[in-house]
Amino acid sequence: MMITKKEYCAVQLDESDDKKKDLEHTISDLETSIEKAAEGIDVTKDEIKLLQDGLKALDKSVAEASELRKKENLAYTAIMSSNNAAKDLLNMAINRLNQFYNPKLSVPKKEPALVGISIHAHAKAAPSPPPETYGAYAKKTEGNAVVISIIKMLISDLEKEMTEATTSEQDSQKEYADLMTDSAAKKASDTKSLNTKQANKAALETQLQNAKDGKTSAGKELSAVVAYIGTLHGECDWLVKYYDVRKQARAGEIDALNQAKAVLSGADFSQ
Repeated sequence: MMITKKEYCAVQLDESDDKKKDLEHTISDLETSIEKAAEGIDVTKDEIKLLQDGLKALDKSVAEASELRKKENLAYTAIMSSNNAAKDLLNMAINRLNQFYNPKLSVPKKEPALVGISIHAHAKAAPSPPPETYGAYAKKTEGNAVVISIIKMLISDLEKEMTEATTSEQDSQKEYADLMTDSAAKKASDTKSLNTKQANKAALETQLQNAKDGKTSAGKELSAVVAYIGTLHGECDWLVKYYDVRKQARAGEIDALNQAKAVLSGADFSQ
C-alpha cells in the first residue's frame, strides 16, 4: 500500500509538472500573439488613416479642379461671346465704310443701328456733300482703305485671340478629363485598399481578443495546476522523504510479528 501511494505521488507530480510547463509555454506563446496582434492593429490603424486622409484630399482636389474648370469655361465663353460681338461690329463698320466709298464691296443687308442712328436717318439729316475733285476723292478713298485695313487687323487679332482661347480651352478640358479619369482610378484603388485594411484590422482585433481569452483561460488552468501540485506536495513530500525509514520500520514490525507468532507456536529463540 505504501509503495502504491509513493508511485501515485510520483506519477501525479510528474504529470502535473509537465502540464504546468505546457501551460506556461502556451501562455508565453499567447503573450507573443497578443503583442504581435496589438502591433499589427496599430500599424493598420495608421495605414487606414493615411488612406482616409488621402481620399479626403483627393475629393478636395477633384472639387477644386472642377470649380476651376467651370470658371475657365465661363471665361472662355465670355471671351468668345465678346470677341464675336466685336467682330460683328467691326465687320459692320467695314460694310458701312464700303457703302460710302466702295459700294461694290458692301454687303446689302439690314444692319442694326450704331449709337441709335441708321444710315438712312443719317442721310436725311445731313445734306449731300458738294462734288469733289478726283484728287480729293482719291485721297479720301485711300484713307478709307487704310481705316478698313486697320479694322481688319483688329478683326484678325480678335480671331487670333479666339483661336488661342479655343486651343487653351480644349487643352484644359482634356487635362481636366484626364485628371478625372486618373482620380477615379486612384479613388477606386485606394477605396479597395481601405476596405482590405479595415478587414485586416477586424481580423487582428478578433485574433487579439481570442489570444487574450486564451491567456485568461490558460492562466486559470495554470493556477489550478499549481494549486494541485501544492496539494500533492503536502500529501506526498513527507511520505517520499521518510519512505525508506518507514519501510525499514515496517519490515522490523513484520519481523517482530513473525517472531511472536513463532513463540506462540512453541519455537525457542533463546539459543
